[in-house]
Amino acid sequence: MKWTLALSLALAAASPALAQEIPDYVTNAVADPARGDAAQDDPRRQIVEIMAFSRVKPGDKVLELVPGSGYWTQVFSRIVGPEGKVYLAVPTPMEQYSEETKALPGTLANTELLLQPADALSAPEPVDVVFTAQNYHDYPDAFMGPTDPAVLNKAVYDALKPGGLYIIIDHVAEAGSGLRDTETLHRIDPALVMQQVEAAGFEYRAESDVLRNEADDHTLKVFDPAVRGKTDQFVYRFRKPGLD
Repeated sequence: MKWTLALSLALAAASPALAQEIPDYVTNAVADPARGDAAQDDPRRQIVEIMAFSRVKPGDKVLELVPGSGYWTQVFSRIVGPEGKVYLAVPTPMEQYSEETKALPGTLANTELLLQPADALSAPEPVDVVFTAQNYHDYPDAFMGPTDPAVLNKAVYDALKPGGLYIIIDHVAEAGSGLRDTETLHRIDPALVMQQVEAAGFEYRAESDVLRNEADDHTLKVFDPAVRGKTDQFVYRFRKPGLD
């Protein structure tokens, strides 16, 4: 593997024991200087590990839910390259917060904006990866319809190719809390997420602990200065049954 010294040192500091092999196309995409100031967030977001965990590769089609500033989008775009595509799904209730997302196709030629109702997610073609970071918990909230997670997960299932992967990152809520804290603390019970996604027909495949933080006791709102940017987060990978 080819590593830049700076990136190697950053990874060593942020993740003392790398649990997976990092492809060169991930390393190169993250190290691209054109990412600019976004790279400052890499140590806390563990983007190298997350991208490797998602198994995205050159030529893939990715459906990203609620991309926000495009932090993850920039790296997905560089990994999939000119033969790939990144679809940017913006639920209409979030359009008012998505000006940065809407500008991304102007700078990343292999991206396309999809402005859709929250309960009508779809992609123009079958995709290899569906990715959501810190917004799965939003869908059952009032401002999103609310949208039943079962509706969301079926839409994701239908959008994926057989064997496609569904990556979910979100803030951990107290065990057994279910949906109780989604609107107030912006957290969700990981066990409930597991149950909901498997009920849609997905196979659970793996979990990454690179964003876990035992110091977070799951009682504070994620925007509280005491935990903002360092909440305990789960990272799940699910698979749509199909091709091996």
